[in-house]
Amino acid sequence: MSEVAMSEVEGISRRSPSPSTSQGTSQSTAPSAGRILIIDDEAEIRESLETLLQLEGYTVVVAGTGREGLAHIGERAFDVVLLDLALPDKNGMDVLSEIRLVHPQQAVIMITAYGTVENAVRAMQSGATNFIQKPWDNEKLLADVRAAVARQKAEEENIQLKRALKQRYNFENIVGKSEPMLKIFDLVAQVAPSRSTVLLQGESGTGKELIAKAIHLNSTRRDRPFVPVNSGSTPPDLLESTLFGHVKGAFTSAVSSKKGLFEVADRGTLFLDEIGTMSMDTQSKILRVLQDRKFMHLGGVQEIQVDVRIIAATNVDLRQMVKEGRFREDLFYRLNVISLDLPPLRQRREDIPLLVQHFLHKYSEENERPPRRITTEALRPLVGYSWPGNVRELENTIERAVVLSSDSDIGVDLLPDHIVGRGTSVPTLDASTGATLFGIMEDCERRIIIDMLEKCGWNQTEAAERFHVPLSTLNQKIKRLAIEIKKKNNHRE
Repeated sequence: MSEVAMSEVEGISRRSPSPSTSQGTSQSTAPSAGRILIIDDEAEIRESLETLLQLEGYTVVVAGTGREGLAHIGERAFDVVLLDLALPDKNGMDVLSEIRLVHPQQAVIMITAYGTVENAVRAMQSGATNFIQKPWDNEKLLADVRAAVARQKAEEENIQLKRALKQRYNFENIVGKSEPMLKIFDLVAQVAPSRSTVLLQGESGTGKELIAKAIHLNSTRRDRPFVPVNSGSTPPDLLESTLFGHVKGAFTSAVSSKKGLFEVADRGTLFLDEIGTMSMDTQSKILRVLQDRKFMHLGGVQEIQVDVRIIAATNVDLRQMVKEGRFREDLFYRLNVISLDLPPLRQRREDIPLLVQHFLHKYSEENERPPRRITTEALRPLVGYSWPGNVRELENTIERAVVLSSDSDIGVDLLPDHIVGRGTSVPTLDASTGATLFGIMEDCERRIIIDMLEKCGWNQTEAAERFHVPLSTLNQKIKRLAIEIKKKNNHRE
């Protein structure tokens, strides 16, 4: 260790109580900042790192060999592993590979006295979170550990959340812990067992098809087909044939009879996306199926009975279309038995880090690359951007970043210029001060709430209505974020 680094540790040690054991136990009742495993064969290095990290509030476990370190990993979970490249019994790269086999998402920071560019590249390509050369700078090492712990906790939270959703509901690929999404999950669980038609409303890219599939998978029809139809992308002259089928000779190109998707979806669920784009004639035929559960093939004369649950989706205001005479009023009320409004991503910003982790994992696997991680600096503009394309735009952004990335960290340079530019409005946090994912989220959330309160003249009831959350929820957030509320009478005439 460098003289500077060693003197810093010794200076802190003289000012603070020494840790009690190598297992990181302490007399303090404060919760641990994280659990760290140090694997290094030099006793002096282990002791110095242990002291430095324990004084920062981490629980520390040490190992002098690769075999001993792997044994610890097999016994308990760690937020970060500090791994020396040169070990007496195993090469550090081999230990890293064994860790990856057991815990693919484990954060590992490689430490070595032989830090070459080649070693750094090899370590990062093998899935190391970071690479630090001896002698190191204490403040930079602590900043790297803090960032790695924050990323690890976010990944674990994402995994636990998806596991909980999977156990409570049968939700696939739906990520969210925000208040608006938790309400959607509960509504899905309530409406899924019924036979009622459901209308999903929301902007493009908010995940309407995923919610429709979740309703189907939680219904009694789960073992029957789920058939999606995008009304907007199907030419109007082909849509009726696609939905209802046709008999041979019904039109010029009908050289043989063909089943329609209503028949394919019999006893299952038919998902009609972008239903607002349907012609009035097709709307009337859909209405008949909803009323009578019967239809005829194009060119046919025989009625066909079906049992199909319809879930419709739209990104336009159907009520306004009814007023303008562009959508049948009777069909609207048939579809609008149960209505779910999906929130845009800008109204559920606290879900963005979880979605980012989900898409990083997904596209790292699809492209057969080591797990990618988002840097603190890159997360800020992602949280601050308005996302007009919603979750779909975020997914495309992360997929692009993964494909273009050359190492495990995805930084600001891999984000589109328009996202980085808009993201600069988010308050800047200095990573050297220990800014974590959760600190960034709280800072962004505080800014958003204060902006809304100012627009509403500090009327909390109005702000809650605009956020589409209960007043109690907004009050809890105001209290948690320590937002100082200005007196309303200061704004009255």
